[in-house]
Amino acid sequence: MNSRKTKSLVAYITAGFPNVNFSVDLALALKEAGADKLELGVAFSDPVADGPIIEEANLKSLQNGFKTQDVFDISEKISDKIETYWMGYFNSFFHKGVENISKTAKDRGVKGFIIPDLPHEETFAYRDIFTKNDISLVSFVAPTDDEARIKRVVKNAQGFIYLVAYMGITGSGTSEDLSQIIREIKQESQTDLYIGFGVNEKTAKEKSNRVDGVIVGSAFVKVLLDDSLSYTKKIQKISQIAKNIKESINS
Repeated sequence: MNSRKTKSLVAYITAGFPNVNFSVDLALALKEAGADKLELGVAFSDPVADGPIIEEANLKSLQNGFKTQDVFDISEKISDKIETYWMGYFNSFFHKGVENISKTAKDRGVKGFIIPDLPHEETFAYRDIFTKNDISLVSFVAPTDDEARIKRVVKNAQGFIYLVAYMGITGSGTSEDLSQIIREIKQESQTDLYIGFGVNEKTAKEKSNRVDGVIVGSAFVKVLLDDSLSYTKKIQKISQIAKNIKESINS
């Protein structure tokens, strides 16, 4: 009997791109394809941690008239079926009011927030608000973090820990030896550790080594941007990529 823990797949999509109904259909299809958690990307004009693929999707979503309400509407329809997180830049949350958006997220059944430009040291001003609304704030760890900082960041990690695979932007193929930092994180926290940045069908199995799962974004969003595909074909292709990745990290 194999008692090995199944590794998780976290799927990122740009919320409301190309429209709300498509995002709902895609999210549910990803769940069927094996995705365990969903990052709903909140479109922003300057997504500093994202590469050109997700940046283009953000821009097109905004040009299409994206509103934060779209994220609310999508979440209401999917969060009881797949564990849902809102991924966005802090200005989007601050603009709506951290208290208000946290309550809205709770009301929509959202599990947590992923805010890459909110440093750990600045999260404490908002922790009580998140806790009151049962919102997990995902912690980021980077290869440049020393042991002392890793301890601080992961000490009370919630939801999951997001390990950035390399210093840079999403979607590139850079690779670094992360064995030491993974050991350090695992020594300090029992919270699931997922690796993101540069994860696709070719790299997922290798990158999933010693961690609890992978985070995939650009590989999916690239298909969203392919105007030669119909909506149905996009969902089919993304679902197949998700299936392949989920199988590869657990084989």
